[in-house]
Amino acid sequence: MSMLRVSEAASSIQLCRIMRPDDANVVGNVHGGIILKMIEEAGCIVSTRHCNTQEGDRCLAVLARVEKTEFLTPMFIGEVAHVTAEISYTSKHSLEVHIKVVAENILTGTKKLSNKAALWYVPCSLENVEKILDVPPIKYTNAEQEEEGRKRYDAQKLERIETKARAEEILAPLLNPADASPKEPHTVDFSQSSLIHLVGPSDCTMHDFVHGGVTMKLMDEVAGIVAARHCGTNIVTASVDAINFHRKIKKGCVLTVTGRLTFVSNKSMEIEVVVDATSLIERENRKYRAVSAFFTFISLDKDNRPLPVPPLKIAGEDEQRRSEEGKARYLQNKAKRMADKERVQ
Repeated sequence: MSMLRVSEAASSIQLCRIMRPDDANVVGNVHGGIILKMIEEAGCIVSTRHCNTQEGDRCLAVLARVEKTEFLTPMFIGEVAHVTAEISYTSKHSLEVHIKVVAENILTGTKKLSNKAALWYVPCSLENVEKILDVPPIKYTNAEQEEEGRKRYDAQKLERIETKARAEEILAPLLNPADASPKEPHTVDFSQSSLIHLVGPSDCTMHDFVHGGVTMKLMDEVAGIVAARHCGTNIVTASVDAINFHRKIKKGCVLTVTGRLTFVSNKSMEIEVVVDATSLIERENRKYRAVSAFFTFISLDKDNRPLPVPPLKIAGEDEQRRSEEGKARYLQNKAKRMADKERVQ
């Protein structure tokens, strides 16, 4: 049974839900996509509630970007997920929401931090979805807190623009390995996977546009298939680099969610996932790139201990370039984790 607890502060909420068998894979790990969906729901609620505290048009907060999401520890069937969302920064037309997910074993009472994420939302008028409303400011503890938030805002805005430009350059559809001749194991073509999804009413907001959490869940499922095909073992989501929502997806669109390996280290796999959309009902039904992200997965044994990952066989200049870019992201994230660990110590 799902429960919603709302704290007294208008800028924060907490969602609680017990993990059911249909939330998990065959070995009992909760799918990363389920957690991403809960994270987005909490962010949407707190952002929408905050933006509707002012006079004027009523609005719905729409997800624009998800910063790097870390999956710190696995979550299992029967545990309770506590999702806490708090608004950490507001610009004129956007909000930053920081979210933590804590997993509680209700038999022992033990709790563990499972996930951390930061999401950006923009308030869209219910009367005109193309109209972006002003965001009520929040109160900061001090000037330094506001300045740090402004730096994060500027950085994500710049990266979002750059990523959108790159996405528009790679609109060519990716091949589904099921449509081609048998491929050599551990190659990009061998594990590459696609999922087709028709957007229905249950996937959508009051604007008839897709919930960001629904899209993220589909992306995680495809990335998981790619990782499992490459390893042939139990796999789990370790982290997700920034998820950029380039264009809105409307009810009635057909989504093609495609994933392919870009880089493999000794114990992790980076998978590029893109979402292309085509309308079934509108005259202008040209396919467009709607969302893009990089997911990182790890391989686990039956005791949930990390396993070595088979090396990725690279073929051609394009795959080599993507692998080098993936390695650069891997080294950058590794350096950041080590720096964060040293600060904590």
